[in-house]
Amino acid sequence: MRTYLDFEKPVAELEAKLEELKAVGSKEGSIAIGDELRRLEDRARKALSELYSGLTPWQKTQVARHQDRPHFQDYVDGMISDFTPLAGDRKFAEDEAIVGGFGRFRGQSVCVLGHEKGRDTESRIRHNFGMARPEGYRKAVRLMELADRFGLPVISLVDTAGAFPGIDAEERGQAEAIARSTEACLGLGVPNIAIVVGEGGSGGAVAIATASRVLMLEHAIYTVASPEASASILWRDSGKRQDAATMMKITAQDLLKFGIIDGIVPEPLGGAHRDPEKAIASIGEAISKALESMGNMSPEMLRSARADKFLAIGRSP
Repeated sequence: MRTYLDFEKPVAELEAKLEELKAVGSKEGSIAIGDELRRLEDRARKALSELYSGLTPWQKTQVARHQDRPHFQDYVDGMISDFTPLAGDRKFAEDEAIVGGFGRFRGQSVCVLGHEKGRDTESRIRHNFGMARPEGYRKAVRLMELADRFGLPVISLVDTAGAFPGIDAEERGQAEAIARSTEACLGLGVPNIAIVVGEGGSGGAVAIATASRVLMLEHAIYTVASPEASASILWRDSGKRQDAATMMKITAQDLLKFGIIDGIVPEPLGGAHRDPEKAIASIGEAISKALESMGNMSPEMLRSARADKFLAIGRSP
């Protein structure tokens, strides 16, 4: 059963009527019902198209967090063959908030890593809702260094509210682990591509998204802090999250304009959660094009271009 967001209520009502009519039509088989079905389908599609063509930043935040959006494992299942996950940071423990390993993308060996939020209560707790501790980022560094040693491109799938802010994470060097992971991204002599597929939250996202190519799904968000946290800091009122979302310029469209990201990957009508297979296919095409564009670049060229790209952010043209 489809889960609707608050602002999708008009579409939900139309689609509920559509389902009722389909149930009636399957019993009676009336031509008149068939005509009404087509009219109602057109109305629902038009309403959905109009709604999603003008989403506010806060509405995009809600879409980015939708529980039915594809997760890391869905992308791996849909794009990567022969995937072999690797666990542990060889220093402290395994952190399942970040999952990573090696496999084949369209016949090419690659390293794939990313945040996994989990699908149900049990898996969300196991993956800590995609909020990694230091050992998660140290695992990411280990995987990136292995990929660099064997000349394999690195694909990062970003979907986190941020790094885990708990006392235990701070005691084990959360900030240092994020900085080391960011440094590892910048130092890679192989192409690395990061795609923000849901939430890109703060340093927890940057740690694996400092890439040669940074892409975002159309309705994803990428932000220094969540709208709720920003509202609490700025106005001491988390209820002003909609204002914060608008002011912070967290959408893919704004970030492309500012040069923070390199491209936007279109989502199916109504968001990636409505057609996960199509969304995964779009991500696959975007990754393929990005890898092809960097195919002839030497390690030195890749490092230099990546550094120049991030140093140029915020500078006047």
